[in-house]
Amino acid sequence: MLFPYMNFGVVEAGCDEAGRGCLAGAVYAAAVILPPDFHNEDLNDSKQLSEKKRYALRPVIEKEAVAWAVGVVTPEEIDKINILKASFLAMHRAIEQLKVKPEHLLIDGNRFTPYEGIPHTTVVKGDGKYLSIAAASILAKTYRDDYMNRLAEEFPQYAWKENKGYPTKAHREAIRQYGITPYHRKSFQLLPQQLELPLF
Repeated sequence: MLFPYMNFGVVEAGCDEAGRGCLAGAVYAAAVILPPDFHNEDLNDSKQLSEKKRYALRPVIEKEAVAWAVGVVTPEEIDKINILKASFLAMHRAIEQLKVKPEHLLIDGNRFTPYEGIPHTTVVKGDGKYLSIAAASILAKTYRDDYMNRLAEEFPQYAWKENKGYPTKAHREAIRQYGITPYHRKSFQLLPQQLELPLF
């Protein structure tokens, strides 16, 4: 069972990211403020849900949330500042778009760069503990999946519709065979032994 909030009576936003461990594509993050009486038995950590269920829950979250937003950090930015900082920046970009300012942030994970003026609490595996983080995980995941599906139309040989940019065997083999695209994260170890990779 997921908890509805950490601090009763406080406007609380849950935050989570998607795509941190990928070799290609942007990192996405979402921030969600749910009403205090929100209840949905299907809502859970996005990784525990089927793709169909995640996409079914997305419009429910968007309709019933007090506020929600999605932030994006590009592969170029990831290469400049590193993926950890990029994940936090994506969360900051989501938070700053919220139409209601939260009084407290619930962050999935064990680290976070403080967002000015708003206290936060980090929660390890928070997407399986708090409804607002679970909701954020679903929005981040589905919006990023939509983005990777669009990129897959441009570069079908990398099987991004299936792997979403994660380091699967097929993805690495495609990198070995075809080189890298403008969407690959050049600061990542794209192959087990990093080679000079041709660029598209």
